[in-house]
Amino acid sequence: MIRKFVFYTRVWVTLLAPFVLLLLPADFFDKGESICLSKMIAGVECYACGMTRAIMHFIHFEFKEAWAFNKLSFIVVPLLFPLWLKAVYEVQGKQMPGLLGKLT
Repeated sequence: MIRKFVFYTRVWVTLLAPFVLLLLPADFFDKGESICLSKMIAGVECYACGMTRAIMHFIHFEFKEAWAFNKLSFIVVPLLFPLWLKAVYEVQGKQMPGLLGKLT
């Protein structure tokens, strides 16, 4: 029972997250302090610093701002799409067809 609840919660959060982020303004996460441990402890930015802000700007088609926050967002966002598609198939109780179904 608990496993089923956790499974469906994870899948529904994965499905709804992109739509919720689209409803928020693009600069929603731009303000505030960083919560990155490497930045807080060592004062050094890691490769993921600014990724949330970059993805928010990317999905709102503000590519220049996304590039300024984190250049890796142009790799990460396209890689998130197959994971989102996998959640769509899992909700239906199916496995993704083809190579993506075997990889994910």
